Amino acid sequence: MMNLNAIKLMSILALSAVVSACSQGPEQAPELSFQDSFRQALETATSGDVITVPEGTFAFDRSLILNTDGVTIRGQGMEKSILSFKGQIAGAEGLSVSASDFTIEDLAIEDTVGDALKVNEGNNIVIRRIRTEWTNGPDVNNGAYGIYPVQTTNVLIEGNVAIAASDAGVYVGQSKQVIVRNNRAEFNVAGIEVENTIGADVYQNVANNNTGGILVFNMPSIPQRGYATRVYDNDVNNNNTANFAAPGTAVSGVPAGSGIMVNSNDQVEIFNNRVADNNTANILISSYFSANYAGQRTLAAEFDPYPEEILIYDNTFSGGGRAPGFDYLVQLKNAIYGVDGAFPDIIWDGIIDPNKPEEKPVICVVNGDALLLNIDAGNEFENAGVDMQKHNCTVAKLAPIELAGT
Repeated sequence: MMNLNAIKLMSILALSAVVSACSQGPEQAPELSFQDSFRQALETATSGDVITVPEGTFAFDRSLILNTDGVTIRGQGMEKSILSFKGQIAGAEGLSVSASDFTIEDLAIEDTVGDALKVNEGNNIVIRRIRTEWTNGPDVNNGAYGIYPVQTTNVLIEGNVAIAASDAGVYVGQSKQVIVRNNRAEFNVAGIEVENTIGADVYQNVANNNTGGILVFNMPSIPQRGYATRVYDNDVNNNNTANFAAPGTAVSGVPAGSGIMVNSNDQVEIFNNRVADNNTANILISSYFSANYAGQRTLAAEFDPYPEEILIYDNTFSGGGRAPGFDYLVQLKNAIYGVDGAFPDIIWDGIIDPNKPEEKPVICVVNGDALLLNIDAGNEFENAGVDMQKHNCTVAKLAPIELAGT
């Protein structure tokens, strides 16, 4: 039989064990990784949230999605906060946003399977100091778009860097009231592209070493027809990278060596740019029929394929035109200017609307001694030549784009 002292000792030990267990509290849940906490923050966001990305490289294997209005995503800098999708196994984009009043700034998105940053159907969008890059360099298997707002209104795209997209590095499509400024686009098929957009200012950008530097396009089978774009005060040089777009895409028809290119778009002003050493031409202007020479797409019945009211003035041109990106252009250049010669700074396919040939000026050039070559593509180049008197005209200049809240 236990003595009284033994019983007391056992009671004290038991009580101590209970107290110790209580002091430890409930078992703590394991701490979330940044990747999991970031995804959770996006999925549970409420308007007004600022979601911060710290310094570091963070690997994701599937798309990130944000569907809440009024959210800001902010990193510590495009070389410091890096979202890497090199091991991506699911999802069509890196970051997909369907929201208004959205701001993203100061981070990088790398090596996505599809588009890096897509913003769909939002108003009041700010994309600032974002780097999108495929680190392996130009490759048809890279994602199509780097920065990709589509069906948006009141959009500011500034201070970004876009590298090696297999379609466009900086793209804005089917949108209204857009400013694209102070960006750098390199080694993309299209450096900067404005497509089916109403009212865009594209200025103070650098577009070098792409297949085409800056593109202003309209495409068929899209409800909104774009017009009224100003392209000015940009540096557009050495856009001679071989076209690595997927066959059949709109930009697969862009010849390497295209500086600024307008296709089927109206009311485009091109002025005060510094454009140099683009091997096809420093400026190209074409109808949809010329760009669609391979016949890979069907023309919508309601689509206007003819560029009109294009105003080119006060640009600085040098070099270029010596090694066009398509064989038929090489042959044409050699036939007109010789093997050692060069195309002039501006090339136009010469295709006009047969139903209103005199209704609107097509291209007006007020640019010193710059010449425009009409290659007469509609007549198999039979009457290709330069006649600057036909382009001695003017059209009303466009008003600057003003964005609410910027």
